[in-house]
Amino acid sequence: MTDLHVTICGVELKNPVIPASGTFGFGREFDEIYDISCLGAVATKGLTLEPRLGNPVPRIAESNAVILNAVGLQNPGVEHFIEHDLAWLRVKTRVVANVAGRTVEEYGAMCARLDGLVDFIELNISCPNVRAGGMALGVKPENVKEVTHVAKCALKKTPLIVKLSPNAESIAANARAAEEGGADCVSLVNTFTGMAVDIERRRPVLANNTGGVSGAGIRPIALRMVYEAKRAVSIPVIGMGGITCAEDAVAFMMAGASAVQVGTQNFTDALACPKIIEGLDRWCSSHGVERVSDLVGTLQMN
Repeated sequence: MTDLHVTICGVELKNPVIPASGTFGFGREFDEIYDISCLGAVATKGLTLEPRLGNPVPRIAESNAVILNAVGLQNPGVEHFIEHDLAWLRVKTRVVANVAGRTVEEYGAMCARLDGLVDFIELNISCPNVRAGGMALGVKPENVKEVTHVAKCALKKTPLIVKLSPNAESIAANARAAEEGGADCVSLVNTFTGMAVDIERRRPVLANNTGGVSGAGIRPIALRMVYEAKRAVSIPVIGMGGITCAEDAVAFMMAGASAVQVGTQNFTDALACPKIIEGLDRWCSSHGVERVSDLVGTLQMN
């Protein structure tokens, strides 16, 4: 039996598998299918100060090995989450509150409101589907550092994860900027900006014109970026991007990820996360790995 426990920023998780923000709601629907207490943590749907309706439809498009989404951070608002979902979710597992804002000040306010209530706060500065804030603060290192600093100053108890955008000149530079700004951890990658075209209408499929690309097709790029980010910082890295099975999770951990987030695969298979947890146990056992944390950063380059 493999020891699947991992520790990130002093917080112990029972295993390194976390459903990614925006693909798991607040966990209630999936808990009807399996007991989500088996998960290392849950990253919540992106939260904002006020409720958001998101972008107009259509806002989902499928393609080969990927999907595009332009949901636009639809959510009930942070106060609704605290009142209706937080206590239930905390009984189940560790909680990663994914937060977003239109301004640097809104990010700070979100962090102050949730400080001490959740296990981690994940700063979403990389969503490509909102007109203000979001990815605009996650492209240039100086902006990453600024928003991270403001968020960190608002926190007294809760570790800060900064979720990095792959739509940047240098993922390593942005990871370093997050660390310099005070981040306790970085997570990557969020979705790539893409487009789907309806050739009969000669118009984009998505009402938003562009959307975030996720799914198995982005995995090789995400894996490379996780490796580059880990080489650039001394803080923990959480890896994501196209993970579909335990072997994918192993690869991300070898590249430097202390934990992994599983996103689009939850839509393909509602049991994806527990299957990956079980698969990690089997893979480690069959390869003589006693602790899954021993895999982190063991990739040997040619």
